[in-house]
Amino acid sequence: MASIVYIVGVVLSVLAVLDIIKKPISLIGKIITAVLVLATSWIGLAVYYLYAKNHLTEWFK
Repeated sequence: MASIVYIVGVVLSVLAVLDIIKKPISLIGKIITAVLVLATSWIGLAVYYLYAKNHLTEWFK
């Protein structure tokens, strides 16, 4: 069971980083956001998908 949770976390992390790369923001903003999402695991993914995804372009113009 733990391996399924791990695989889901890895897949969601990769999808989040790919989504961050596609955003029209600065390179530094992409790096900062990707590192934060990857470093904070499930909490970072939840915050990204529930809140930050829609606000990234405002924060890193």
